[in-house]
Amino acid sequence: MPQHIKNMVPRLYGSIFNGLAYIAPPLAAKMAFSTFCKVRKGRVLPEQAGFLDLAIKDRERLAGHDIQTYHWEGPGETVLLIHGWESNSFRWRKLIGYLRDRDFNIYAFDAPAHGYSSGTYLHIPLYSDCVLGIIRKYQPRHVVAHSIGGMTTLYSLFRQPENGIEKIVTIGSPSEFHEIMAHYRQLLHLNTRMMEAMDAFVIDKFGFAIRDFSSSRFARAINSKGLIFHDRQDTVAPFHASEEVHGHWPGSQLVATEGLGHSMHQEEVNKKILEFLIS
Repeated sequence: MPQHIKNMVPRLYGSIFNGLAYIAPPLAAKMAFSTFCKVRKGRVLPEQAGFLDLAIKDRERLAGHDIQTYHWEGPGETVLLIHGWESNSFRWRKLIGYLRDRDFNIYAFDAPAHGYSSGTYLHIPLYSDCVLGIIRKYQPRHVVAHSIGGMTTLYSLFRQPENGIEKIVTIGSPSEFHEIMAHYRQLLHLNTRMMEAMDAFVIDKFGFAIRDFSSSRFARAINSKGLIFHDRQDTVAPFHASEEVHGHWPGSQLVATEGLGHSMHQEEVNKKILEFLIS
């Protein structure tokens, strides 16, 4: 498809949702939210399968989905790895090498609609249900999470304060749901009526308003020690998101990087994660 046609698609969707919001706001909001949550990539690619096949694999039934789990056995403390949007557990391949060298007992899993797990859609409350299910079963002492995985982790531990987690690492994670939705609004050119319908839909479905969903708010209730990585030039999640979380999380430290991007697979990042977990 030519690029100029691709650029028109979001606005076409937005026009449909905006028009429908005048006659059936709940339906328009439901359709817009489903479009927002639709996962379009992140399945395991052929070049990723070999690494993941080296793990002990299992399936867990969580939140109505068949969730693919991975286990790299070790005699040490258990750490859980939580990936971000349109990714999968392969993204941890470099960090896993460092953790295995220090005998950590490692678990990871593919979110709904990602990797080998079932599903088509993902939102943070659904992801959180899976995270809490995995924590209950495998009882990790530490969690390392990337991007939306970090946002999901803080929300999950806010939901379940008694969780046994001692240390948390977040990497390039957003904080405010309203900022994410503002980007979605801009991309689709959604009008005020449509956004009001979206907020009403979220309140009805999840019990909170769009502006109420905030990692910086969740962080206030977290007692675990935290290490927060964020690159100042991150073009996916804004740097100020981690500044806000750090400001509300008494047990956290913020590591600001320059030019490492959003994924942050670099050796210096992995070494600092390892140092934090073993300290």
